[in-house]
Amino acid sequence: MTKKISKLLIITLIAVFMLGTNLSVSADSGASDTSSINEKLGPPIVVYGAQLSDNQRAEVKDLLNVKDQDQVDEYDVSGQDAAKYINGNPNSNMYSSAKITRQEAGNGLTINIVTPDNITEVTKEMYANALLTAGVENATVDVASPVKVSGHSALTGIYKAYDVEGEQLDKERMELANEELDVATQLANKEGMNQEKVSQLLTDIKKTIAEQNPATKEEVEQIVQEQLDKLEITLSDKDRQLLIDLIDKMRDLNINFDQVKNQLDDITSAIKDKADELGLDEGFWEKVGNFFRELFEAISNFFKGLFS
Repeated sequence: MTKKISKLLIITLIAVFMLGTNLSVSADSGASDTSSINEKLGPPIVVYGAQLSDNQRAEVKDLLNVKDQDQVDEYDVSGQDAAKYINGNPNSNMYSSAKITRQEAGNGLTINIVTPDNITEVTKEMYANALLTAGVENATVDVASPVKVSGHSALTGIYKAYDVEGEQLDKERMELANEELDVATQLANKEGMNQEKVSQLLTDIKKTIAEQNPATKEEVEQIVQEQLDKLEITLSDKDRQLLIDLIDKMRDLNINFDQVKNQLDDITSAIKDKADELGLDEGFWEKVGNFFRELFEAISNFFKGLFS
């Protein structure tokens, strides 16, 4: 009897271990270090949401690893800035904040969501995709919020950071990047979709645009449909048209995604790594089903053995 109980305990422990291993999610890294200033590129820029209270602002400083205010340039971002940069609502409440550390050419974009539990809709891959559309390259961007927010306003803060430092971004591209983020978060909430799948879709479409350089909206529509089929994504006619219109605007603005192909590849790798961490390969749910069938069969055989 003691041996049989020990076997059941071992089976249970194995089950707990396997669940813990396969379903664990690694947290995003903390904010980048600001202890050393790059004299060529300038100090990091920190942009705080205007609605932060004094206590919240102090919390964000800690989250973004701002230890010495003399080593960073600091600004506030408000609804008025949203109206200025992306034709947003001037009465918007801004909480999400960002730190931008410019990097040498070739370093690409690194996005850290320091408070992933409080940025509820936008993933770092979505930020990266939108920032590339806006024309932001070669930077480390840390995003944080002391309260739960969608995360959209962090983009406005990043745009302001570049503007006040004399590196103006194209307004049409900023507006389009904001629209891209809206479309991405909308699609991520659709049945059969998730944030990773949407990020993969947008990234693959941009890479195909870079390769094929479509000249007409019809060609854009074909690219979008090919990528939807490749990823086995089914959208309603309305959502599909929403995506086509977004990509066609990118074509109209002649955004050269070929210049950032390496950074698009980095986004693809990040999405794949996240899927691997979650165990979300093609046979994931089959593996889960098989595991539990085997587990229940083992437990059933154990109890049968108790009374045989």
